Amino acid sequence: MLRKIRIILASVFFIGITMLFLDFTGALHAWLGWMAKVQFLPAVLAMNFVTVAVLLLLTLLFGRVYCSVICPLGVMQDIISWIHGKTRKKNRFRFTYSPAKNWLRYTLLVLFVAGLVLGAHSIAVLIAPYSAYGRIAGNLLAPVYQLGNNFLAWIAERAGSYAFYSTEVWIKSVSTFVISAVTFVIIAVLAWKNGRTWCNTVCPVGTVLGFFSRFSLFAPVIDTDKCRNCGLCGKQCKASCINMKEHEIDYSRCVACMDCIDVCNEGAIRYARRKKILTSPSAPQDDRSKMAPQDDKSTDQGRRAFITSAVIAGTAAAARAQEMKVDGGLTDISRAEKPERQTPLVPAGSLSLKNFVNHCTSCQLCVSVCPNQVLRPSTSLMTLMQPEMSYERGYCRPECTRCSDICPAGAIRPITREEKSSIQIGHAVVNLELCVVNTDEVKCGNCARHCPAGAIRMVHKDPDDPKSLMIPTVNEERCIGCGACENLCPARPLTAIHVEGHEVHKFI
Repeated sequence: MLRKIRIILASVFFIGITMLFLDFTGALHAWLGWMAKVQFLPAVLAMNFVTVAVLLLLTLLFGRVYCSVICPLGVMQDIISWIHGKTRKKNRFRFTYSPAKNWLRYTLLVLFVAGLVLGAHSIAVLIAPYSAYGRIAGNLLAPVYQLGNNFLAWIAERAGSYAFYSTEVWIKSVSTFVISAVTFVIIAVLAWKNGRTWCNTVCPVGTVLGFFSRFSLFAPVIDTDKCRNCGLCGKQCKASCINMKEHEIDYSRCVACMDCIDVCNEGAIRYARRKKILTSPSAPQDDRSKMAPQDDKSTDQGRRAFITSAVIAGTAAAARAQEMKVDGGLTDISRAEKPERQTPLVPAGSLSLKNFVNHCTSCQLCVSVCPNQVLRPSTSLMTLMQPEMSYERGYCRPECTRCSDICPAGAIRPITREEKSSIQIGHAVVNLELCVVNTDEVKCGNCARHCPAGAIRMVHKDPDDPKSLMIPTVNEERCIGCGACENLCPARPLTAIHVEGHEVHKFI
């Protein structure tokens, strides 16, 4: 029964979080957005101490149920391992006990924390479980989902129905796509062969929760009086943490999947309250190892893990994108090239570029929900895979707050529509040498007509000639950096107006 409950809850979380990254209509985020915000690392970076405390308390009570129920990457590994077990009947009992590689676990944890503290987030988040799964879902699964949607939209269109509408499918970043594919292959191979190897040797969240799970109140317990040493529980344990020779369970690696309980024919393993057994140094080894759920080994190692985990805890889509057309015309024009910005653009609600970089986990959930295709993964080495804004495919509508509503890590703080319209994330810069008014001697004014802040106005090229063509000027005090002017500028290949980001955002 416990195993079935775990599978049902894990399925709900896995499907819900996956749909957050696949749904481009934005309909599900109001209902399921909380699932992203209860992930461990985003909660730590967002300084959501209530969520972190609840997750730690949950671990102290029931063990690493977070890893087997809430974490989408952990559930994905279980699915892959389960598929392997179904390919051949003999593969059902294929796992064996292996000692914990604590030196590797704690080394990777220290490097992970050091990367966060020193600002090397792009390297650190490569092994963060929620972020890794988010990139896998957003870069590998989302295009397939969108192609399926477009096929249904094609069928519906011919049936005279508007139940579906097509959306553009495109690779937002080749480098991020490759990293996501490589990450998936590595994790899938490990899960296919050895179950939870990634969770118990690489994952920093698993290492932190593994320390607390050593002291959990409830856990699988071996009854040596009933045990017949058949070894089925150890062969079924995907965490490879059951040592049947010693009748011991490594609770730092046990993810409370309940598989061992389900497979035991003698009822020798049960999920129950653990009892602390006091033993003297002179007690026989056999007596000390019997049903001793409290792992008293490696005390110094446990202290180091606690210090490290304390450090990590303390340091902590909608409508289709607007097609660009020459104002009043009917013919699509080619997209502009991305300009070289001196300061990257980050969404309203980020407070500052530094705050965004320090809190972003590169899960790219905001990229998935952006309805205007403004957000895409960065290709810069220092901010690799972290979202940045660019306006070749659309502009940031002042009324849209999707990214701030969904960000689980505090990189983009929640803001209202009213606040969004008054936050200056950058300002427009005009290059008159590229303006079609000068290059083609034609009237334009696209940028001024479409500026939602009224920050651009047209003035005569020759102030003394009222019949001269008009060129744009920017009032930087009113500009909010939405990018409507850059997106709709007809100059090619580079637009005559682009937005430069601000390191610190301000209200205007």
